[in-house]
Amino acid sequence: MNKIKVYNNIFKKSKRIKSPPIKGYSFDGKTDYSKILDSYLTTGGQATNFAKAIKILKQMKKENSFVYLGYTSNMVTTGIRETIKALVKNKFVNYLITSAGGIEEDFIKCFGNFKLGDFNLKGKELRKKGINRAGNILIENSLYKKFEKFVFSVLEKYEKEIKTPSELIYFLAKKINNKDSIYYWAYKNKVKVYCPAIMDGSLGDILYFYKNYKNKNFFLDILKDTEEFNNSSIGKAKTGIIIIGEGIIKHSICNCNLYRGGADYAVYINSQQEFDCSDSGARPDEAVSWGKIALDGKSIKIFADATLIFPLIVAKAFFEKE
Repeated sequence: MNKIKVYNNIFKKSKRIKSPPIKGYSFDGKTDYSKILDSYLTTGGQATNFAKAIKILKQMKKENSFVYLGYTSNMVTTGIRETIKALVKNKFVNYLITSAGGIEEDFIKCFGNFKLGDFNLKGKELRKKGINRAGNILIENSLYKKFEKFVFSVLEKYEKEIKTPSELIYFLAKKINNKDSIYYWAYKNKVKVYCPAIMDGSLGDILYFYKNYKNKNFFLDILKDTEEFNNSSIGKAKTGIIIIGEGIIKHSICNCNLYRGGADYAVYINSQQEFDCSDSGARPDEAVSWGKIALDGKSIKIFADATLIFPLIVAKAFFEKE
């Protein structure tokens, strides 16, 4: 046996690595939460992606990029609604893209609070009580009745002016007059809202009822909305995309930026994997191959639950003073 060869096989000669050392936060002295988050850059794992995302968002903000913020409906179900509202209220984003649930639940919360429950509550027992469960969040059926009444009142008043889903959202936002609402601030600050799947939720049911029982001629032109949305990226000096979640909102935003040759900045936050070749699980580099993120664009994906990290990212990237 050649002992030297065996030894060299085990202890392969190394080349020097030219990158920062792995080091976390040192809890010596007074705890500084901002510095804890700064230390994520050299912590490794998804913590490092977290810190890289903040750098990208700060650069995006510095360059006055046109920003698309997309989020799935569960973000509005949870307290992430307040984080999204803060971005809209402070004019840090230019376009919102969400699902029907991401529209309706913001308005529904204006009529009453969602309550904290438990993931293990039994659906059968909740159904008997008229309570809906979204994870560990509870929503009373009575709130949907109030929402339906509200939507009908808006449709009856503005029906002739409402031709697209975006126009419907605009008039709902105009009528709600509630500063807790994301779309109240979108209306005030002229932030556009695009909902490519307006029928996929309670709002869709209400529109179905309205057409069937109130006005058979009522319709919404989604193609007109899509035309305006896709054209919005063309000619912009810089664009940035922030996507919380996946599915139709993720694809819509990326596809919109294809029309200008790809986004300059992109931050994804979701927990989906790419092994099944889904768009939902795809990392930003896949979007580069389609031309949806620019060849020289800066992008990162954080594999994480957004309820844990999105408020921290927003605090560091948008609200912390330099």
